[in-house]
Amino acid sequence: MTPSLGLLLDVDGPISSTRTRTLRLAALSDDLTAIAKSGCPVVFNTGRSADFLGEQIIPRLVTSGLAPTDPVWGVGEKGGTWFSLTGTTGAARVGTVSEDQNMAPPTTLVEAARDIAARFSEIVFFDATKRTMISLEQHVHVSSADFHRVRPEIIAEIERQIERTGAHDMTIYPTFISIDVEHADSGKALGARRALDLLGERMAAPQRWFTAGDSGQDYDMATELHERGFDVTHLDVRLDGPARDEPFRVVREIPDFAGGSAEDDITAYHVHELRAELRI
Repeated sequence: MTPSLGLLLDVDGPISSTRTRTLRLAALSDDLTAIAKSGCPVVFNTGRSADFLGEQIIPRLVTSGLAPTDPVWGVGEKGGTWFSLTGTTGAARVGTVSEDQNMAPPTTLVEAARDIAARFSEIVFFDATKRTMISLEQHVHVSSADFHRVRPEIIAEIERQIERTGAHDMTIYPTFISIDVEHADSGKALGARRALDLLGERMAAPQRWFTAGDSGQDYDMATELHERGFDVTHLDVRLDGPARDEPFRVVREIPDFAGGSAEDDITAYHVHELRAELRI
């Protein structure tokens, strides 16, 4: 039986708080788990690593009742890694992590980035869990202002190292909390294709999809699904910027932290509405 709905979700921002780097909302965890347990696929399509999903996201869903047989998958590092669930009943966990080594940066660039992170260690740390990309991430205790103040200098250093090492197939993508160095072929569209491949091994893809993200790149997964003929609604929770004119439905909501509405709060509201619609 084809599921009525699929969820394809960015993680940082829409699901895990950019302030705490955790899935802090129990209600969001409960609703995502209930949707998955109803048979609707939930796929995380993120720049985060499989390790992060296995430490910060999947355990929260398990607390909400997620089982290894529920249709939940993870696509990490913008298509560079992917996994299914495994484990005994009631103890779901990340299974074997597949990775595309053709997307991995050269060791020389990895080591250079590690040295840069060490030089700016009061502001950022080197994310050693990444397998096919590089991330220098702002410490949780560091203010956004301090991170954004040094971010251009760090980017310039990485640019010099890309030139030095000849890693011209790698690109730099700054986020609100990190500086990512990723393969030019990676991205949320690739992540969407990986997601469809994963669930295709088990079920027919639903015709209707809900996607969510907090960056311009996240529109790419909605575009990929739309171009494949699916009915897509994309939730855009970027911190600023106008709604984009797209051939699919876009819900644009700007977080208002002063009013107590962060990116994950907004996603939680819409996911709860989806659960209510599904009557589960």
